[in-house]
Amino acid sequence: MNPILVFPDPPPPQLAQLLDLGDHMWKAVGNSSIAMAQAPEGGWAGAIICADVDPEGAFGLCRLLRKGDAPVEGVLLLISGSQLAELEHREDLFDDFCLTPFHPAELEARIRHVQFRAGRGARPAAITTYSGLEINTETYQAAVDGRPLDLTYMEYELLRFLVTNPGKVFTREQLLSRVWGYDYYGGARTVDVHVRRLRAKLGEEQANLIQTVRSVGYRFGQSRWSKTVS
Repeated sequence: MNPILVFPDPPPPQLAQLLDLGDHMWKAVGNSSIAMAQAPEGGWAGAIICADVDPEGAFGLCRLLRKGDAPVEGVLLLISGSQLAELEHREDLFDDFCLTPFHPAELEARIRHVQFRAGRGARPAAITTYSGLEINTETYQAAVDGRPLDLTYMEYELLRFLVTNPGKVFTREQLLSRVWGYDYYGGARTVDVHVRRLRAKLGEEQANLIQTVRSVGYRFGQSRWSKTVS
């Protein structure tokens, strides 16, 4: 799989962390010449261009990508709210945009949307199930064995994130970043409180789906490295 083109180099730390946590392959470039010289065979698997860092360089790179000098499948533009007026008459330079500072869940969704439109990857299923637990990502609803769960928005977001990453261990800091956002100033106790509430609402039989990994954080479901008895 070819990497996603990211501008500038180095990218904002929040963006780099989100791409790493999301297991995206990516490569940062500092200018249009490098983007053209290092373009992989078959083209870049999308581009994330930060226009709030270097607007002139960002839009220049977008123009080059649209000309086809450095093949790319889908351009996602990151801009600040004060730059919205700069998008006028430039709609042809990008496929989607996201305002900064961004919420990790929103940016991840926009990355998937751009990749889907470009033919990279399939549209995620609206309903995800795991051991009697059902999550509907279109209606923001969850149920256990057909019993609807009365969840707050953040409880739902935390559960959705864990369910869609089964078996993977996340620290409390990672969960704060991916679910609450990088600009959230709450501490690790926020995660613990929400996990405790989720377990209570899941019920006795399903509560152990969210497992505590001592001295690390939390995991949903079984680890792929579960011990086997010979």
